[in-house]
Parts: sequence; C-alpha cells; structure tokens
Amino acid sequence: MLLSRRAGSFPARLFAGTVMRRSLLFLLLFFCLASCHTLAPPRLISTEITGNELWSGRIEIDGDVVIAENASVRIAPGSEIVFLPPSAGKDRLTDHPHFVGSELIVRGRLLAEGTAAAPITFRALDPAAPAGSWGAINLVQSAGSRFSHCRFTQADSALHSQEADVEVVCSTFSRNLVGVRFHSSRIKVSNNTFRGNGTAIRFHFGAPVIEGNLLMENDKGLFVTSFPRDYRISGNAILASREFQVVLGEEVPDDLLLPGNYWGSVDPMEIRSHFFDGQETDYLGLVDFEPFLSTPPPAPETLCKP
Repeated sequence: MLLSRRAGSFPARLFAGTVMRRSLLFLLLFFCLASCHTLAPPRLISTEITGNELWSGRIEIDGDVVIAENASVRIAPGSEIVFLPPSAGKDRLTDHPHFVGSELIVRGRLLAEGTAAAPITFRALDPAAPAGSWGAINLVQSAGSRFSHCRFTQADSALHSQEADVEVVCSTFSRNLVGVRFHSSRIKVSNNTFRGNGTAIRFHFGAPVIEGNLLMENDKGLFVTSFPRDYRISGNAILASREFQVVLGEEVPDDLLLPGNYWGSVDPMEIRSHFFDGQETDYLGLVDFEPFLSTPPPAPETLCKP
C-alpha cells in the first residue's frame, strides 16, 4: 500500500514541475520582450533640422547639426544627448564663434525641459573624456529656447548664446571649459550649479539676470570680458574658485556692481583678494560687492524641488 501511494505521487510531482518550468520560461520571455521594446536604439543625427521634432532616449550628434530658423526641437525628460567625435567632413565650423568638435547650432528653438527625477544629459561619447571633448550648444539669434533640469559636462562652452533670448534654470554644469558663455543676449540664468569648470559664466554686453546660482570650485567664477550693461547679478554663492571669483577683462573700465551675493567669507578684505579688477590693473574698474550676504543663500537643489 505504501509503495502504491509513492508510485502514484510521482506523476503529480512531474506535472507540477513541468508547469512551474513553463511558467518561469513564460515570465522570462515576457520580461525580455518588454525590455527589448522599451530600449530603443540610439538615433544618429548629422543633418540639418528643418521642421519640428521631439527627441527622446539616446540621441547621438555627429558633427555640426543646425536647427534651422523657424524649426524647433523638444527634448523629452530623461533623454541623453551624446556628442560624438565628428566623422570626416562633419566638423565644418571650427572658428570662433564656433568650436572644434560636434555641436548643436540653434537658429530656431530648442526646448530641453527635464525634471528633477528625469534630467536631460548633454555629454561626450566617452564618460571619462576631458572638458572640451565636444563643442557647444550654440544659440544664434534664437528666441524662446529654454533649459531646465539639464546636466552639461565635457564641453568647450556648454551653452553659448549669441544675440539670443534664452532661459537656463535648475541645471548643473561640470567639467566644461566654460559653463555658460554669451554676448549681446537677453538671458536668465537662475538656480543652477556650476562646479569644476574652467570658467562658470563668461559674457560681454547683453542684459543678463544671474541669480540664485552656486558657482563653486571653478577656476574662475564670473568672467566679464567687456562693457556689461543692464545686468542683475545677485543672490548667488560664488566661492572656492581656484584662481579668481570674478575677473574683469580689458574692456571693463567701469565698476562692476555685484551687491547681494555670498562670497564664502564675511571679511571684506578677504573677499576682495579674490577679484581680478582695478586692484591688479589700473585701467580696469573695481568689483563693488557691498553689501554682501553674510550667510549662503538657499542651495539650487532646494529651490528646484517640485
């Protein structure tokens, strides 16, 4: 009788094991198909954009790609824009105001609006490549471009605005030769973090609003090369620069007004020692930094929380 019960249980165990193996195989196949469906291959872009496009996922830029006047590109949250070493003949524009390496030249409009949970990244192909491994996002008389919750790294000049109207908020710039660079532009740069760049922000002319940013551990924090006009630069923390917190170029004969910023110290003499201005060369103006903040302003990541 015992032998009969044991013999009868074997087919049941065999059946149960077969069902379980088939179920596991089905689940494995399901997850494989789901992941293969969601992981789209990178999209390579090497020609001019003349219409309206939505970019999502991984986008690879080969050479100098122009977003034409009246065209627009919107980039979805969580996307990654990867600048390749340009193929032969693709890096056509290398002289100033352009740069060596792949770049986006925006004559229309570019909207890169990520989220805190899904930022948009602009980087070189090799994550370990140094600053200057790709050119720039070059905004040329572009109206209405906007960047929020973006990460920029390894560029020559990550954002370069020429006679453009642009807003940059809640983004990070690291390991670039220059983070934001502009001339003759109406530009708002607010609540961003610039860390570990050659120069955080460099400009001449223009009407910038620069507020609520953290500029820390860059070679130069703020570099004003010539004739600033109609600017507002306040509420920033500019500190721990490796060379100077503020540098005035040879075409800045007037004083630069920078009240209401935090400099990492409450000692006016200590603060002033980190400026390259009329103290160093008598034909330059002076940085007028008083009254200054005695405590750090809120960190950008705090201000940018949803």
